Amino acid sequence: MAVSAIPTTALKSGRSIPTFGLGTWRMGESAARRDEEVTALRHGLARGITLIDTAEMYGDGEAERIVADAVGKKRDEVFIVSKVLPGNASQRGTVKACEASLKRLKTDRIDLYLLHWRGSVPLDETIAAFTKLEEDGKIVDWGVSNFDISDMGELWKTPDGDCAVTNQVLYNLERRGIEFDLMPWCRKHRVPVMAYSPIEQGRLLGNAALRDIAKRRNATSAQVALAWLMRHDDVIVIPKAGTIAHVDENLGALDLLLTHDDFVALDRAFPPPRSAKPLDML
Repeated sequence: MAVSAIPTTALKSGRSIPTFGLGTWRMGESAARRDEEVTALRHGLARGITLIDTAEMYGDGEAERIVADAVGKKRDEVFIVSKVLPGNASQRGTVKACEASLKRLKTDRIDLYLLHWRGSVPLDETIAAFTKLEEDGKIVDWGVSNFDISDMGELWKTPDGDCAVTNQVLYNLERRGIEFDLMPWCRKHRVPVMAYSPIEQGRLLGNAALRDIAKRRNATSAQVALAWLMRHDDVIVIPKAGTIAHVDENLGALDLLLTHDDFVALDRAFPPPRSAKPLDML
């Protein structure tokens, strides 16, 4: 059974991106789990999820192959995000890395291609490669990941740097630092935030406040944590789901509407930032 229509948010390029998707970090690391991971992604697609986030780093490329196997003939229905490692992000290296990802993904284009984090390669080299890949039809849009506000400022001063359409960062109840300055900056410049590790790789689930709200709302702690993130209409949430049950649990967050009292209780348990903080990363 498909879920209710998943909301979308607009990218500066004019395209739309779903605000809820499937993450694949740590997929492809165990041959014993591979079939289950492919099945989980296929199940998510069957239930109406159309966004899948992956990267050349995940499973040394195996996660991209898992995505390819899951997507199969549904490629035109799926919005695929992948990433280039900073060590590969020179002008020639980015093109080569993208072509390798395309081969693993069994597709002719990546919908959104991200620089995974800042490295030693000058930004103008990577941007030049992204522009070339766009011109050649190998990527549709590009963005960045793990960029703090100073990185975004530098990006915006680089020629064509303001063409970046998103910034994927660590954001969840326990990692709220971006709310002080980075998120407002991104919102001002029309750059939606993609939130990875939205339940802190499961470490949030034992929190008493989350458990209490989940019990009152007949939900799970994971669903509460995801619904809290989805209060923003310009935040894209990409929880990993390696099993069918996990996919179904995550999808339940789409129908969970938290109350004012819920938000107050969560702010008490996970206080918002009162000053600028360095960007968290995992």
